[in-house]
Amino acid sequence: MNEYFAICPRGLEELLLEELRGIGAENLRTTHGGVHFSGDWAVCYRANLESRLATRILWHLVTGPYVKEDDIYRLALRQLWPNHFAVTRTMRVVTTAIKCPLKSLDYVTLRVKDAVCDRFREDFGERPNIETRDPDVSIHVFLTENRCTLYLDTSGRPLWQRGFRKASVDAPLKENLAAGILKMTGWQPGTPLIDPMCGSGTFLLEAVQVALDRAPGLDRGFAFELLKKFDALAWAQIRAAAEARVKPAGPLPIYGSDNDERAVRATRRNLQEAGFADCVRVELADLLDIEAPAPAGILLSNPPYGERIGEQEELAAFYPLLGSALKRRWAGWNCFFFTADLRLPKLVGLKPSRKTPLFNGPLECRLFEIRMVAGSNRDR
Repeated sequence: MNEYFAICPRGLEELLLEELRGIGAENLRTTHGGVHFSGDWAVCYRANLESRLATRILWHLVTGPYVKEDDIYRLALRQLWPNHFAVTRTMRVVTTAIKCPLKSLDYVTLRVKDAVCDRFREDFGERPNIETRDPDVSIHVFLTENRCTLYLDTSGRPLWQRGFRKASVDAPLKENLAAGILKMTGWQPGTPLIDPMCGSGTFLLEAVQVALDRAPGLDRGFAFELLKKFDALAWAQIRAAAEARVKPAGPLPIYGSDNDERAVRATRRNLQEAGFADCVRVELADLLDIEAPAPAGILLSNPPYGERIGEQEELAAFYPLLGSALKRRWAGWNCFFFTADLRLPKLVGLKPSRKTPLFNGPLECRLFEIRMVAGSNRDR
């Protein structure tokens, strides 16, 4: 039984815990920005393949006390790195910390890298090459006030990189955050869903994958495939089982629109690349003008934040119009807006039934839920 740590966007920890439980993980425990869990290698493979919410899955190697950098070097030197990966693999070291008293995390990174290379030299007479951009193996160092933990990354590229989004517009949402937001709306396949400010189509792409029961990692490779303990037969069976579950692509009650032609083109291209072009209807249209495609459903959008003064003024003029359009055309729908602009509910003029704090990277945001009750909000 191995110990792992799954990293995720802040605010998605409880959802990730439930997701990991569903794929067989045990001893689950949330912490700030992720979930600790245990399981065999098959659980690790499934977590990488199946998780819609995790950013990466780290394999826990060791935790030990430290006072100075030399203690961290000795802890790393004691690990049997040649048992984990071949000397021919490229590697890098990534260091993060909370309340660490040491002056330089870069120096800690250097000392751990030296320890790994020294271990290989002692055992083989040669050392692995360092590659900071796209290495075969990533060693993660996590420091608290007096404890050092060493992990091996089993994911490689971040798990939100599903492998098929080719086109993007300004500031696209990461796929795992979009998947978490979609989950928070309570949307289920078969329920009408629309993103009327679809950008590059991230919400739509995630929804189609859920509707088709398609594992998000089917189009990509993982770092665990390059580790010495990799079980190719077990992985082939897990992957084949996931592929066998996928439903055939066809028209779904999922809709997208945007008033920016570039965004519509990007969304259509991404759906095409993923093989989902027939699943979603995407059109060039303004949210203020479109009609609801069904009597009830989920409206989910990530409107612009307005980081500059001029943009904020434009949004302040737009929000009341949005409120009027929602009341006039979207009765019976549950509307969700993910934004860093906390003025939205007040300026829209509609009271949210729920405000969920989330983070888009370092940016604090809210997911506002506005229930448009049928019959009571229509303009007379």
